[in-house]
Amino acid sequence: MPNPTRKLPVSLKPVPRSRLRLAAGRTYYTGRRYAAWLLGGQKYASHRQTEPLPHRIFRHGTILMRRLRDVDMQLQVNKVTNLRIAAERLDGIVIRPGETFSYWKTIGRPSRRKGYVDGMVLHYGGFKSGTGGGLCQMSNLIYWMTLHTPLEVSERHRHSYDVFPDSNRTQPFGSGATCSYNYLDLQIFNPTEHDYQLCVSVGEEQLLGEWRCVSPAIHTYEIYEEDHRMTQEYWGGYVRENVIRRRMIAPGGKVVDDREITRNRALMMYTPFLSPGAEE
Repeated sequence: MPNPTRKLPVSLKPVPRSRLRLAAGRTYYTGRRYAAWLLGGQKYASHRQTEPLPHRIFRHGTILMRRLRDVDMQLQVNKVTNLRIAAERLDGIVIRPGETFSYWKTIGRPSRRKGYVDGMVLHYGGFKSGTGGGLCQMSNLIYWMTLHTPLEVSERHRHSYDVFPDSNRTQPFGSGATCSYNYLDLQIFNPTEHDYQLCVSVGEEQLLGEWRCVSPAIHTYEIYEEDHRMTQEYWGGYVRENVIRRRMIAPGGKVVDDREITRNRALMMYTPFLSPGAEE
């Protein structure tokens, strides 16, 4: 699996930017994405079917409602609404051999006209409310599941900020994929000879997803991290880093491949080293 992420920056010290510059940047990168969709030569997945393909390749679920410090729980409630709308567009999408799945091309622009409401949006190390907020949970889920399949992640964007301390973390730090319409996309290419189907749904307590296929899985995959560290920068901020790797395991337990997937480097927005007994 190729490493689709960009070169890590030398310094993560925040650089203030004006609203005008931010708006101009969004306009430029959004326009460039539309052009790539139209003229880039990719064959994008568009076929959907309601009947699931016969073989489950990998399944995962993530908790919908988390209590986060200083975050209004109503934004979490609204996030669930947004995830349900997005799931309706994504559920059943089939990636045929040679096709590419685009997260945003499949979902479309989140808008109030489509029923999206204000959810939590991460914004330059903090958070704010925004229409369609919370859809990163879906892209995180899809990315994590894809790492357990032969599908190739051709585009993924890491989170530049580590906003909240770990709370019952079950996956390595940096194993998600941030998204922002439409220039921060998640794209997945099917290099195999078989159809793969994405199935997602919103349950009572969890966002659920699975990859299915017309053929059973040959290999299993183990995702793990190494070189995890937290360091203080010369200007006072803290940075968190690690390397995500993947083992491919053949029937019988033999490791047939072990490679680096990506390197993560994020600016921490909380103090990482608390003294014993310190409160949040």
